[in-house]
Amino acid sequence: MGLEERRRREKENRRTAILNAARKLFFEKGFKPVTVESIAKKAELSKGSIYLHFNSKEEIYTHILLSDIQKFQNRTADVFRNGESATELLLRLSNVYIDFFLSDRELFRILMNFMLHTGNLNLPDDLNNHIIKTMNKSISIIDKVLQYGIDNGEFSAQINVRQNRNALWGLLNGIISLYLFIGMGGKREEAIRSTVKSSLDVYAKGLRP
Repeated sequence: MGLEERRRREKENRRTAILNAARKLFFEKGFKPVTVESIAKKAELSKGSIYLHFNSKEEIYTHILLSDIQKFQNRTADVFRNGESATELLLRLSNVYIDFFLSDRELFRILMNFMLHTGNLNLPDDLNNHIIKTMNKSISIIDKVLQYGIDNGEFSAQINVRQNRNALWGLLNGIISLYLFIGMGGKREEAIRSTVKSSLDVYAKGLRP
């Protein structure tokens, strides 16, 4: 391995260490109490090392969210399966969403914190808008499933796709939040999946002509 390649890898390793440390701190404490100093201490790096890779705590936070939202988009890219109804596709998509966040509770809490306290995070407008735009793009798959249901006659042509997209996304986040943060131990996943399935069954009936 050449010197240049070694330096590149070391730089990437430090960047990863910073993001991992920040993720854990944002999960444990929320956004405001975390400082660049605390991130540096958690990552076992100097404060100056943090600024070699990121301009601010806000940039670190944004990078974490954007990176993980992109991972979710990648997982939902092939949600459509031939022969399945829109209702079946909604359940498939929901299970992908559940799988993603059950495997990464840190991300889910960080995401919920952003959505519930956007105005209190004091993120620069450009970063805030970029996160929101990327998040909307990531859940646009729900719009596609709803439109597919309309096109094949399964759902009423009178439904508002955007409003129902937001309602379904809120339903998923609400159920996951409920069971993630009230305990339940080993029964948590089963409870989330069964509640989501029964809720989607009821919701989908309301979308039919």
